[in-house]
Amino acid sequence: MRYVAAALLTALAGEEINADNITKILSSVGVEVEKEKMDLVLKNLAGKSIEELMAAGQDKLASMPTGGAAAPAAGGAAAGGAAPAEEKKEEKVEEEEEEDDDMGFGLFD
Repeated sequence: MRYVAAALLTALAGEEINADNITKILSSVGVEVEKEKMDLVLKNLAGKSIEELMAAGQDKLASMPTGGAAAPAAGGAAAGGAAPAEEKKEEKVEEEEEEDDDMGFGLFD
């Protein structure tokens, strides 16, 4: 991801996306450049416009499930009214366990 981010920053600055510009950006934040990974990104970006790549990526992201939100809602509807009461009990148990974790010693005491 860091190589893609550096390439996008290069494009945003109006510069050509190349190895020197990516290396310059990554080096400025203390990241050691791995030539193989950078070459892979450059190979996949060669001859393509960033705007087209972003538009294609948005189409792909739109078709992906967002995950998580629908499953608990469906499970809660199937279980009826008992699920919220169980969740409250579990939260109380977790709070008590957290208090015991420090064994009376605070990190900054």
